[in-house]
Amino acid sequence: MDVCIHPRRLFGAVTPPASKSLAHRFLIAASLAAGVSTIQNITFSQDIEATLRCMEEFRSAWEWTGENTLKIKGCINQERDRRGLPQFDCGESGSTLRFLIPLSLALGEGGEFKGHGRLMERPQEPYFQIFDRQGIFHELKDGVLRVEGELWPGEYRLPGNVSSQFFSGLLMALPLLDAPSMITSTTELESASYITMTMGVLERAGVPVRYAKEINSFGVVPSVYQPFDITIEADWSQGAFWYAALSLGNSVQIRGLDIRSYQGDKVIADHARMLSATGDAEIDLSNCPDLLPPLAVMAAVRRGETRFINAARLRLKESDRLTTVCNLLKSLGGLAEESPDSLTVHGVSALTGGKVDGANDHRIVMAAAIAATRCVNPVTILGAEAVKKSYPTFWRDYEKLGGEVLVV
Repeated sequence: MDVCIHPRRLFGAVTPPASKSLAHRFLIAASLAAGVSTIQNITFSQDIEATLRCMEEFRSAWEWTGENTLKIKGCINQERDRRGLPQFDCGESGSTLRFLIPLSLALGEGGEFKGHGRLMERPQEPYFQIFDRQGIFHELKDGVLRVEGELWPGEYRLPGNVSSQFFSGLLMALPLLDAPSMITSTTELESASYITMTMGVLERAGVPVRYAKEINSFGVVPSVYQPFDITIEADWSQGAFWYAALSLGNSVQIRGLDIRSYQGDKVIADHARMLSATGDAEIDLSNCPDLLPPLAVMAAVRRGETRFINAARLRLKESDRLTTVCNLLKSLGGLAEESPDSLTVHGVSALTGGKVDGANDHRIVMAAAIAATRCVNPVTILGAEAVKKSYPTFWRDYEKLGGEVLVV
């Protein structure tokens, strides 16, 4: 689906969808519990659907019991079919894939994983190095990853500058084993707030994790996941686009965000304040890579140069986001250039408008829609349906705020 947006300012109140990062983790924890959990305020995006679909392969069960409310019966103590390896369709969800790979080895003998878009191109090397040390078979062939073997308790060493998802996946899987384990980061941790989020979810499910800062290690012990009732808070990562709308002069009130949240992307509030001032600025994205698209839109029309650094991992997202964000700004009359691990944006007084390739990337599409509010001419966005991955009601919310969106 392609859309054309006629520039106009947005006005009104908006509540971002439920946190996708928290929802992934709570859905998995509930699916591993010995009992029934209730999770309220679930946004049923494509990524969340992928996690629910994959957890069913472990014989967890779920049902809707009200608007945006799920009851989940955990898979612990459920009989599982041992006839061959389970098949996991992870859609385009990197969290689903990386969280379930070690779980498949802790709960069974592995599985076969497939995905869509660029998912199966995203690196899994930290896991593969562990599997080689433990004698676990792994093979990526024709877009399907097959892992087979048994996960053993002990010490796990992996780099912390690739993705926090590897740490979170192990933190959820290792308590299911029959002896204690330790996970040690061999480098400084990036996106550490996501690991803190995982630890908070595990604690809510009765699974303790001990962090030893002096040795950069996480200790887990054999545990039984306990059922729980929880309401998912609003998503700071999606709320960041409405912060960008505010920065561009739109009269938007953002509701439902908790400043006390575990979500690391709440730093958008601080970055937005900094970008509201004139002059050159630099933002380190090592702990908030998903914020680049909305931050770059803010930077596009401010007075000064903005440099986004430590951003190499963005090349491994749904699109190569350093390139697609750079192209987005240039397509609309902005000034930007990329390097291997950074993006520099030179502010202009106004954007002209034009055509943006959404690159099958939900965050590129939403960033383009917000940028359209400061364009002189209409903006056409190709592949606008990509928002279904994380924010399926984005276009409805955009129109409620007064945006004019035409399907072309």
